[in-house]
Amino acid sequence: MVNPARHNDPFDSLDDLDDEFVDYAPRARNRMDADAGDDYDLSAEPSPGAPEDPFADPLEPAPAPTQRQAFASTLGLRDAPAAFGHFGEQDDIGAISIPRIAIHFFAGSDATLQACDTASLDRRMARAQCVVRPGGIDGAIDAYRNEPTPSLLFVEASERGRDLLDRLGQLAEVCDANTKVVVIGAHNDISLYRELIRQGVSEYMVAPVQPLQLIKTIATLFNDPETPFVGRAIAFVGARGGAGSSSIAHNFAYNLSEQLQANTVIVDYDLPFGTAGLDFNQDPLQGMADALGEPDRLDSVLLDRMLTKCSERLSLFSSPAVLDQDYTHDADAYSEVTRKVRAAAPYIVMDMPHVWTPWLKANLIAADEVVIVATPDLASLRNAKNIIDLLKSSRPNDAPPRLVLNQMEIPGRPEIPVKDFTAALGVEPSCLIPFDPKLFGQASNNGQMIAECGPSSKTAEALNQLTAAITGRAPEVKAKKSLLASLLGK
Repeated sequence: MVNPARHNDPFDSLDDLDDEFVDYAPRARNRMDADAGDDYDLSAEPSPGAPEDPFADPLEPAPAPTQRQAFASTLGLRDAPAAFGHFGEQDDIGAISIPRIAIHFFAGSDATLQACDTASLDRRMARAQCVVRPGGIDGAIDAYRNEPTPSLLFVEASERGRDLLDRLGQLAEVCDANTKVVVIGAHNDISLYRELIRQGVSEYMVAPVQPLQLIKTIATLFNDPETPFVGRAIAFVGARGGAGSSSIAHNFAYNLSEQLQANTVIVDYDLPFGTAGLDFNQDPLQGMADALGEPDRLDSVLLDRMLTKCSERLSLFSSPAVLDQDYTHDADAYSEVTRKVRAAAPYIVMDMPHVWTPWLKANLIAADEVVIVATPDLASLRNAKNIIDLLKSSRPNDAPPRLVLNQMEIPGRPEIPVKDFTAALGVEPSCLIPFDPKLFGQASNNGQMIAECGPSSKTAEALNQLTAAITGRAPEVKAKKSLLASLLGK
């Protein structure tokens, strides 16, 4: 293979001694810098008449496509994304799926090494096999002389121009044919980026990089064909038994489907004692138990049969709620079922029982949002503190769990003040739900939600506040008709 870094450059001159990439397109004149070798902002677009290849020789015909892409075929790289610069956006990337691939990181600086370490431990990377090493591109070249390359390789390089192409040419000689390569460089240069993409590199990132940028890059390059769509999973768990997490989860899901018009699935994981079927006045099927028994058979068609339709946009994957069988499924079965259910709707509300098992811990760590429902007492404070500390250490790149304080202001009951409760946890409550046994009892007995029984109550307002806090969208509240409008029929 001819090394792509070693070809004649008709633009070499004494003024270009460092032999860097030069953008020969006219630059934006709002910059006072006239040096064509300086860094160029990647977000700036070239003028319409700019040549695509700063190394093109006008005296020679263009090489055949197979010859031009020899470096790309050696690395086994496909077309890179057309847009560049989107990796810095702090948008929600929770709803992505990284497939079971091998990913190696070769960092050249301490900051990049730390970012790669953090990314490799992220919950979204649970299925990938990650290896983080120092040494940069030179370390990768030395390592792969004696071992096979992974599906995806991140290498950090400080070189640019011909020197960088030369180093990538050496890397290509030891790379397997199906390896994708992402280069982390120090130069924010549009010409450098375009030349690397033209030569077959999958992506070029400018240091310093952040863990979420690395994860988003991986998700862009490797879309899992088994999960073309991944809904947002929101897990509700009680800090103690009787805290009311199931009722809050069901009402939250109802608000999503009815007030925000979002397709939602409630997954009731309390197999022996689940109440989702009762709260929505539905006869639960054995769907959840069957799915956990044979998770490999669960496809979109079978899942659609197992879901119970509560309304046009709300479906229920209910628990059997019977005691004539033992529920001894392992954590992998729960994770597989959860992964497949997340392809059914944009929002998945997971109603978790108050137990502590490996599968429940794994589902909480993997969820996009975790909502802890607690009551203002000492047991809830202790348990909520333990859950929050665990999730913070296991999910360093995610926001802390949300807190809902339920059953507030019960007459005659001593309560821990909200200020002291939240100070001990280090988390502010997303909403405070007052103690209203009459309203909750009426809704439960009628198989209705709070928004149906008491749409103007303080409890409904608190649930609307929780919905807005998690989704970022405020539910539409119907305006009350005045007495005069009611009399006039308007």
